[in-house]
Amino acid sequence: MQKRIKNHLRTVLLFISLAVITLSFSTSTFAKQKNGKSASYRTVTEIHDWGAAITKVIVDLGRPVPKGSITKDTFRVHVVRSDNRLKTPFLEEGDRTVTKAYVSDKKGNPAVRTGKYAVLEMKIGPNVSLGSPLNYDEEGTGLNAWIDNNYTITQQKDIATNAGTLSGLVIDTYEGGTRKLVDDFKTGKGIYNNVTLSYASYTPAKDKTKNPLIIWLHGGGEGGRDATIPLSANKAVNFATEEIQSYFNGAYVLTPQASTKWMDGFTGKADGTSIYEESLMSLIKDYVSKNPDIDPNRIYIGGASNGGYMTMLMIRDYPKYFAAAFPVCEGLNDTLITDTEIKKIKDTPTWFVTAKNDTTLPPTINTIPTYDRLVGAKADNVHLTLFNNVHDTTGLYQNADGTPYQYDGHWSWIYVYNNKVETTINGETMSIMEWMAAQKLNK
Repeated sequence: MQKRIKNHLRTVLLFISLAVITLSFSTSTFAKQKNGKSASYRTVTEIHDWGAAITKVIVDLGRPVPKGSITKDTFRVHVVRSDNRLKTPFLEEGDRTVTKAYVSDKKGNPAVRTGKYAVLEMKIGPNVSLGSPLNYDEEGTGLNAWIDNNYTITQQKDIATNAGTLSGLVIDTYEGGTRKLVDDFKTGKGIYNNVTLSYASYTPAKDKTKNPLIIWLHGGGEGGRDATIPLSANKAVNFATEEIQSYFNGAYVLTPQASTKWMDGFTGKADGTSIYEESLMSLIKDYVSKNPDIDPNRIYIGGASNGGYMTMLMIRDYPKYFAAAFPVCEGLNDTLITDTEIKKIKDTPTWFVTAKNDTTLPPTINTIPTYDRLVGAKADNVHLTLFNNVHDTTGLYQNADGTPYQYDGHWSWIYVYNNKVETTINGETMSIMEWMAAQKLNK
């Protein structure tokens, strides 16, 4: 009888042990599966001075966890970067450095008490290539493109919840992402004079007055058929920020995209012509006609490098259309501009920006002699900002010796995007955006 009772107790204890093990297994793997669906993550991309960076991942944990229950050591974040345009697509892989972690809602807002999501913020910087969602194909197309960034988020430390311990999560299912500011633009394309041009555009909030239009022409690495690239490969999205928009009381932004480079001329590269010029003007006029809220007296055009070259062609050949121009590190060789063309250009208010150490498009053969000739032709509203170099102005990034991080001298567009270009006009210091907003035609 006693032996039968002992066997019965062993059986009961065995069932209890199995139940505990089963419950434990269920708790630790709950977030892996939710209605048969794997736990997932989303990315957040932001645009910085050097270009796009994936700044954080938002992980779906599958169940609520308490605020404060995770730290930056709770998860390991690994990424594999690859570019399918290349013969060997693999670029690199490695662990991202998590700088901050917190429980959140689905949109990534910090949780008040509990949340089903974890935000993992990661280290970024001009030299942190693991964080870039773009790749510049230097040896092939010479263009930037969005690439594959495959993340695996592995749980390193248990998470205590009211329903038990959450552990063992391995999350590698991508559920999409958000691109800050970039997603505020619409994209489209059109065929003008048998040439296809893509474009991105931003529309300001409606008000009771007409609004100006800022046209930005991209550099040589941002051509192609994806109009979000000119916004993201450097910081062109900044024209849509509250700060820049405030100078204009709301402005439309149009960023056309050439399929190759604006500098592609009829007889060669940067020959003083562009195979895209007439098509670009047709696109601009078409966009203005479809947006009657645009003030035709306040249309501004600028661009960097290749786009600076194209800006010079546009104000040369359409001298009474644009209220102001801001060519940056422009590449139109001064020897290609005649004295007659200087007289046409001088009537468009123009602000040149470049750096002395630009070796890609040296200002001594492009910007400076052209500026001097315009001054000699008595242009009454022409300005030149000539920086010694291009360096970080945020205070976040430094060289090894502690001085501000220095970018390539060709990248003077960084100062323009951040409105860090100033001059003295009539005894008052004025930024480039203040100046531009004050320019107006009288059509």
